[in-house]
Amino acid sequence: MAKIVEFIPNFSEGRRQDVIDLLVKEARSVPSVMLLDYSSDTSHNRSVFTMVGDPAGIAEAAFRLCKLAGEKIDLREHHGEHPRMGASDVFPFVPVKEVSVAECVELSKAVAERIWKELHIPSFLYESSATRPERTNLATVRNGQFEGMPEKLLKEEWAPDYGERKIHPSAGIMAIGARPPLIAYNVNLGTSDIRIANAIAKTIRGSSGGYQYCKAIGVMLAERNIAQVSINMVNFEGTPLYRVFEAIRAEAKRWGVTIIGSEIVGLTPVKALADCAEYYLQIENFDYKKQVLENHLL
Repeated sequence: MAKIVEFIPNFSEGRRQDVIDLLVKEARSVPSVMLLDYSSDTSHNRSVFTMVGDPAGIAEAAFRLCKLAGEKIDLREHHGEHPRMGASDVFPFVPVKEVSVAECVELSKAVAERIWKELHIPSFLYESSATRPERTNLATVRNGQFEGMPEKLLKEEWAPDYGERKIHPSAGIMAIGARPPLIAYNVNLGTSDIRIANAIAKTIRGSSGGYQYCKAIGVMLAERNIAQVSINMVNFEGTPLYRVFEAIRAEAKRWGVTIIGSEIVGLTPVKALADCAEYYLQIENFDYKKQVLENHLL
């Protein structure tokens, strides 16, 4: 059976449609790779692509996209609500079919090495590819962002896994690694007070004593003049979406604020949504594998 890897590159560009269009065209240029979805956010100034393909095709697509992003995105001129340290900010590889996590780790290393040798863009290995415990968490790796990274790299424990102790002048530095499926999930609040979003994010995220598999920050959506709790769910079975949503609802009520909507960025495993349906519909004795029609057709 064919090996399938999911690749979800994050680019520090969400406003210039001409650049986004070029990245989309490049993503579709490798025959053995499919671009399943892409989304851009002007407030975050960030685009997220979701691609699948065989390991060799994904490796080639990753290199081509990094090269193009490095040519078109200059972080010295980049401003947005989302933390970033690279033009190609994060390159995660996820095993989907007939591929192990270990194989994705080796794939991430091969891509990182080629990017350094040919493009001179350094990188940290993160998540399952991490070479040190403190590099597992993306937030820790990216702390300091593009502007603070030159000073960070001078610290003994923060030498790049690939590259020298200096960032690329315009493309910065990247995080590359293998990881489990992740759901990018954002909840929009009926307020323009970013302090409320920050307070709620602190309450729910695992690093602050909240849910173990939840990462969250508060951001401002300037074009809508609303605050948002921006979330990465790194294990939707360990911490389901509905649990976090209800916690946000309760915390927002405390501040006299309502939830006005939520969004999923990119793709999500269908089971994450089925779990929400089971919870909110109060379905008794629900068996996801047996009672979902599509599971019998695949």
